Amino acid sequence: MASLIQDWLTTDQDLLLMQEGMLMRKVRSKSWKKLRYFKLQVDGMTVWHARQAGGSAKPSFSVSDVETVRKGHDSELLRSLAEEFPLEQGFTVVFHGRRSNLDLVANSIEEAQNWMRGLQLLVDLVTSMDQQERLDQTGWLSDWFQRGDKNQDGRMSFQEVQRLLHLMNVEMDQEYALSLFQAADTSQTGTLEGEEFVQFYKALTKRTEVQELFEKFSADGQKLTLLEFVDFLREEQKERELAPDLALELIDRYEPSESGKLRHVLSMDGFLSYLCSKDGDIFNPACLPIYQDMTQPLNHYFINSSHNTYLVGDQLCGQSSVEGYIRALKRGCRCVEVDVWDGPSGEPIVYHGHTLTSRILFKDVVATVAQYAFQTSNYPLILSLENHCTWDQQQTLVRHLTEILGEQLLSTTLEGLLGSQLPSPEQLCGKILVKGKKLETLEEDLEDEDEEEPEPELEGEQGSDLALEPHPEPEAEHQELSLWSKDTKEKKSKLTLCPALSSLVVYLKSVSFHSFAHSKKHYHFYEISSFSENKARSLVKEAGNEFVQHNARQLSRVYPSGLRTDSSNYNPQELWNAGCQMVAMNMQTAGLEMDICDGLFRQNGGCGYVLKPDFLRDTQSSFHPERPICPSKAQTLLVQVISGQQLPKVDNTKERSIVDPLVRVEIFGIRADTARQETNHVENNGFNPYWGETLCFQVLVPELAVLRFVVKDYDWKSRNDFIGQFTLPWTCMQQGYRHIHLLSRDGTSLHPASIFVYICTQDEVETES
Repeated sequence: MASLIQDWLTTDQDLLLMQEGMLMRKVRSKSWKKLRYFKLQVDGMTVWHARQAGGSAKPSFSVSDVETVRKGHDSELLRSLAEEFPLEQGFTVVFHGRRSNLDLVANSIEEAQNWMRGLQLLVDLVTSMDQQERLDQTGWLSDWFQRGDKNQDGRMSFQEVQRLLHLMNVEMDQEYALSLFQAADTSQTGTLEGEEFVQFYKALTKRTEVQELFEKFSADGQKLTLLEFVDFLREEQKERELAPDLALELIDRYEPSESGKLRHVLSMDGFLSYLCSKDGDIFNPACLPIYQDMTQPLNHYFINSSHNTYLVGDQLCGQSSVEGYIRALKRGCRCVEVDVWDGPSGEPIVYHGHTLTSRILFKDVVATVAQYAFQTSNYPLILSLENHCTWDQQQTLVRHLTEILGEQLLSTTLEGLLGSQLPSPEQLCGKILVKGKKLETLEEDLEDEDEEEPEPELEGEQGSDLALEPHPEPEAEHQELSLWSKDTKEKKSKLTLCPALSSLVVYLKSVSFHSFAHSKKHYHFYEISSFSENKARSLVKEAGNEFVQHNARQLSRVYPSGLRTDSSNYNPQELWNAGCQMVAMNMQTAGLEMDICDGLFRQNGGCGYVLKPDFLRDTQSSFHPERPICPSKAQTLLVQVISGQQLPKVDNTKERSIVDPLVRVEIFGIRADTARQETNHVENNGFNPYWGETLCFQVLVPELAVLRFVVKDYDWKSRNDFIGQFTLPWTCMQQGYRHIHLLSRDGTSLHPASIFVYICTQDEVETES
């Protein structure tokens, strides 16, 4: 693959022009537009920029960080500058994670096309690499070489190597470093170049702990025979009866030598390749595609949900943008929120009401949803509509929804029948469902389908400013104050809610929550209640079992407290424990809570739907998340934290600073299972730290447990700094010797940073008292 990139770099006209460099305008806002000189480096993997050609350059981005390249027409910012710059001259570089997009304007349409085609080609090439190709990618090594080669003469002196070691997070004895340097300097020029640097790097990254493990199972220390590898897979990796067939598969996949493949043996290089691959990953590859039953009712699934999706910043003054919807949908979100209000010129607008957040057009939001709804997942998308519009603009909402979404919009029950439970994700594939207020029951709707749409009873109410979906927090408080006002409120809703909009709400009718007994007696399976995080938490504690049974009958949505004006998040696990399906998160805010959310939804093809455990799908369930009875499936987890590989620096500005890493293992589940333990820190070694420590956990309800591995930089003066993390469901965890490939705070890959662990789970045997 590396040679393939090099071939393209020397033959593709677009890439050749990119390597020459080009002056373009970098645009951050309507007022911030500055000329910068962008140039693709010779490694084909990094783009640097300077204020002018020949000026002091610094890295702008790595190709591996780029998700895609968009045309200028698809950029909100560039569209707002269309009178100043032709949209055809603009394009947007979209990055993985939460990193802001890079909007650029070239001097001509042709130059813009050169960069768009060239960048997309490189992105496609990098995306097509598998893990091993990324490990061997000389372009990535070239990036290290360029950073270490201070005078940029294409060679690296020993002094420059010492500097590089600090950049790579390595504190190494000078004598040992010199011996590695001299061994790699086969030309004996006193410098390293090309293949010599590659050999130096390989010597530097030699894994002695993996070598010892290899020799433990290898009779001659040179290779693993088929039987020896089967023993390793069966005894250590817990593959059991699958081991013989799997051994053949893995040798064929990871043994670099053709003769080794023919003889069915695995060399040390092949063994390491396997351990670093997706097969050697802690996350079970069988859980990566869609593997769960998708034919159960919607309320039997946890659903990846977003709160105030239009916001990309805080809740008071933040920017509203369609980019919020694009990012949420790209990451597999299946429930997005739209707060819609009356706007100028009869066009409804989306923003966080009664705040200083910016406003965007509802029709732009719907167009974005139509474009991105099913790019990541084909399972149903829920549009949580918080409608604050007057009669006329509600009709505009209906027009935009029906005209823009077309066949994607679910506007009637499946086959015109009601049924006795919600349809399944499978049945609703490719459909967008509106969640909101509804004038009638679904039964009445079906009866009235052939009748003419009724006119409102009081015309004077058409222009009312009454919010049909009040701001969530006051609504929740109001619901707790009285029950008798329900009929009055429903009557008012009938006067102000447009019947055409009401009819678009099919399976997700929003209703107020009063009590579990009231819901069980009065509500239908297609009705959904929303809870503030505080209300939901108190219900879990006070009536956890009733909450579980409620969620086995119908859907629940939980949203963040109105006090979270900074767009911070709450722990979704506490609500999942009670079976709450739609636990809405502020997806623009990275951190522990989003790591847990991303961890759960990483499985099942990232489709945004995860089947709940059977005890959360049973309307007669006896499960109480605060007081689990008779945990027959309790398990003990042993985690041996062995070593780390190429951990990134916390502060890149301090060239000589080296991290002091420690590993913390955290478990989130029911309250009794929630725990954390950590290793000691290793001083001055982020490159290949060794811990060799074992941590032990007892878990009562493993089906609900989520594990988070986090690496921190120890600091005795203040809080430890975050380095990287990886979070996954217990049910997707592989036992044995596994690598955990770390992610950044934003959830993007920190390749090649990883930690090497040994995982073992044991069933706990109940003892009679």
